[in-house]
Amino acid sequence: MTRAIVLLSGGMDSLVTAAIAARECDELYLLHFSYGQRTESKEKWCFRQIASHYKSREARVVDYRWLAEIGGSALTDKDMSLSEDNGVPNTYVPFRNATMLCAAIAWAEVIEADSIYIGAVEEDSSGYPDCRESFFEAMNDVIKQGTLAANISIKTPVLHHSKSEIVQLGHSLNAPFELSWSCYFAEDQACGDCPSCQLRLKAFANSGTKDPIPYKVR
Repeated sequence: MTRAIVLLSGGMDSLVTAAIAARECDELYLLHFSYGQRTESKEKWCFRQIASHYKSREARVVDYRWLAEIGGSALTDKDMSLSEDNGVPNTYVPFRNATMLCAAIAWAEVIEADSIYIGAVEEDSSGYPDCRESFFEAMNDVIKQGTLAANISIKTPVLHHSKSEIVQLGHSLNAPFELSWSCYFAEDQACGDCPSCQLRLKAFANSGTKDPIPYKVR
């Protein structure tokens, strides 16, 4: 019996990662984080729908609103406009993946999970430092040094895929893209203009398929 925890934001990368985990593991435990992001309600709805679709054993939501309280990201601060610093957009949430993985590792110890899946993308992402392969290798070392189990592994199955490859892989796994959401700023209809929407639209166009989520007329 293999158990996996999947960090599921509700975006298409984490959706396809969940589809991969569902194929590879016997039991899924899905974990979502509410950290005051602008599309928090929509992401949580997507999480619940995807959890139901994959019949997860448990689906938990962690309140990390503290990340919004300390600020520093355009994803959580509505007064910040989009900008870049040394090539990294200010949609980066400081050390978000590390804090989320720590929560997942703690839960994995309790339920005796074998692995933690996260849908990080390095090659076609925004250059976030906590999406690099070296970061996840370091976190695996942290698990070995700081847990009783010491045998939990972090898996990043789409890390070196392009966004269009992720779309193609999702279609091959019958992933329900209509239940996912990528827009940074809107919850009813995707804006189509933010960096995340742009990457998603380009990915579907390059894969020769139509994105099933609604977009504002542009």
